[in-house]
Amino acid sequence: MTGKKRTKRVFRFAVSLLLAIVFCLVSLPVGAQEDLKPQILVDQALITLNNFVAAADMEWFTKHLKDAKGVFIVPQLLKAGFIFGGSGGRGVVLLRDEKTGRWGEPAFYSIGSVSFGLQIGGESSEVVMQIRTQGGVESLYGSSFKLGGDTSIALGPVGAGAAGKGVTADLVSFSRAQGAFAGLALDGSVIKVNDDFNKDYYGKEVRPTDILVKKDVSNPGAARLREGLYKAAGGK
Repeated sequence: MTGKKRTKRVFRFAVSLLLAIVFCLVSLPVGAQEDLKPQILVDQALITLNNFVAAADMEWFTKHLKDAKGVFIVPQLLKAGFIFGGSGGRGVVLLRDEKTGRWGEPAFYSIGSVSFGLQIGGESSEVVMQIRTQGGVESLYGSSFKLGGDTSIALGPVGAGAAGKGVTADLVSFSRAQGAFAGLALDGSVIKVNDDFNKDYYGKEVRPTDILVKKDVSNPGAARLREGLYKAAGGK
């Protein structure tokens, strides 16, 4: 094995290890994530949705909710670093029924990423991704997928009157940090099914397709979030 190949293998192993650590940290009850339960996450997702819908800068976001295939709402994406950096958070995915305009039950996912280079400090952001294509929807059916790989992602247009012409990505992301709406690069992040939260919320082991496609399970605790999305997308 040449030195170059060995270096590449070590680098890939380091990235995989750091990403695993990020997902482990997301699962730990620390800091603002303390005692975070599935229902609390659903309730927080509604607060995040309302924050976005009420903002004048989110005109494009609100206007295009009615033709989005789904949303991935992450109420708190934590980012921290010192030389090596990472970000992680938990969120919920809901899909919109194109015939009725109604939104389905939430499926729980985690998101994480690692980065390299000089970076010191931390930040917390609210993130909402609109799922714009069928390919974006189908990427959710597996156990995990990487943004920017087979599933494309773009920063959403921000600002009153933002046109957003030519947005063709599978997912379009919007973020809010310290009260300000801005772009947050998520390329390279991995989205992974949160099986523990799904099982806890629905009382049995379920796959993403059981929730999002077959609609085999339900929880009345998601009613306010589902109704909030329906009204935000123009439902009466």
